Amino acid sequence: MNVVLRDVRDADLPVFFGQMNDPEALRMAAFTAKDPSDKAQFQAHWERIRQDPTIVARTVVGDGDEVIGNVGVFGPPEEREITYWIGRRYWGRGAATAALRAILGIATERPLHARAAADNLASIQVLKKCGFAVHGDDRGYANARGEEVDEVLLILVD
Repeated sequence: MNVVLRDVRDADLPVFFGQMNDPEALRMAAFTAKDPSDKAQFQAHWERIRQDPTIVARTVVGDGDEVIGNVGVFGPPEEREITYWIGRRYWGRGAATAALRAILGIATERPLHARAAADNLASIQVLKKCGFAVHGDDRGYANARGEEVDEVLLILVD
């Protein structure tokens, strides 16, 4: 799937909010806000992201200027981490892989870290396609699941 990345616009936020409240997507992502349906918290979160010059945040746009998700890089230099969220209707079409490859061309610092719920095999596969390698595991509380879950830790060094 062909995608382009652009700066996040105010009009993108309602799309992100809807995508981040899809029950199946929440379960897959696992590590989400405590209450993803809290619109005020969501707005405040995105306001902080957009104001922080150390965060690289982009809207993922598909054909016809359709917003299909977001991708970003955040954290201190030695712990930079990549994150992404693609709307469920675009899963399995290469959008996540294309978006990650595009952000890796913008955020060129290395190493970059990533993490995914251990049972989110699709996300782990996307990260591996983009050059990330598994370098460990962890266990953490997943708000979307209401329990601790296993995580896979990945790193991109080149």
